[in-house]
Amino acid sequence: MTGAGAPRPADPERGTLDKAASENFPVAPFFLPRAWRDDLMAVYGFARLVDDIGDGDLAPGGADARLLGVSPADAEDRLLLLDAFEADLNRVFSGDPRHPLLRRLQPTVRRRSLTPEPFLGLIAANRQDQLVSRYETYDDLLAYCELSANPVGRLVLSVTGTSTPERVRLSDAICTALQIVEHLQDVAEDLGRDRIYLPAEDMKHFHVQESDLATKTAGASVRALVAYEAERARGLLNEGAPLVGSVHGRLKLLLAGFVAGGRAAIHAVAAAEYDVLPGPPKPGKLRLLREVGVTLRGEG
Repeated sequence: MTGAGAPRPADPERGTLDKAASENFPVAPFFLPRAWRDDLMAVYGFARLVDDIGDGDLAPGGADARLLGVSPADAEDRLLLLDAFEADLNRVFSGDPRHPLLRRLQPTVRRRSLTPEPFLGLIAANRQDQLVSRYETYDDLLAYCELSANPVGRLVLSVTGTSTPERVRLSDAICTALQIVEHLQDVAEDLGRDRIYLPAEDMKHFHVQESDLATKTAGASVRALVAYEAERARGLLNEGAPLVGSVHGRLKLLLAGFVAGGRAAIHAVAAAEYDVLPGPPKPGKLRLLREVGVTLRGEG
């Protein structure tokens, strides 16, 4: 029980959803129909919360753990929390979930006939983060992105009723690219968590040691490596960009925003001369708007 004058625990639902404003691309922008916005924010709430569990970034006070039925003594055990979160996800499909973000998700699941698989993929990715901290090859990283990023795009297509096998393929390319770009922006932060998402074989090729990633500014070898991975991400964005032209109306603008967000982030990394170690290079709004226009016109 909170005593008089003591700080109240953070609202776990509001705190998680507020993080939408800091993403590289709009999560549920104002121009979408209200029903789509509500359902996309419900999906975002799930994805953001499972990432916060996996990263150890839950709000202080243990409210999320309590909501998931995890005791205070076990509230720091991320694998246990992920197990409890998966159990609550199962209740979304066949019962009454405990966590408010999962209660918010349940009407979306029913309204859009969503299946458990993409949600389970996101949980699996965060379990993998607890067990795997280095990736030997680019293919290994792509397999991780299949769990950590691609389900989000598939959920967007399902929520908007536009999923087809070809659109899923294109969406996967975009989502993998966005994940790789985020990893490039967050090299220093990830290293602080003892995680490196730069493939070891590429680090070896560019003569980059792990200690090179722990410096305040990047040397020439690290910059060359980051530029190489950024170009790979750019190629994936270009591969997936025809998804934008395959849909119409406001969904077209939303998907253009996703592609543009990735392209603008890559531009920000390049503008920083690929020195991502001082902190994540972030694109400005004007650059993002410019990239939206280019993407809508099918250029670049």
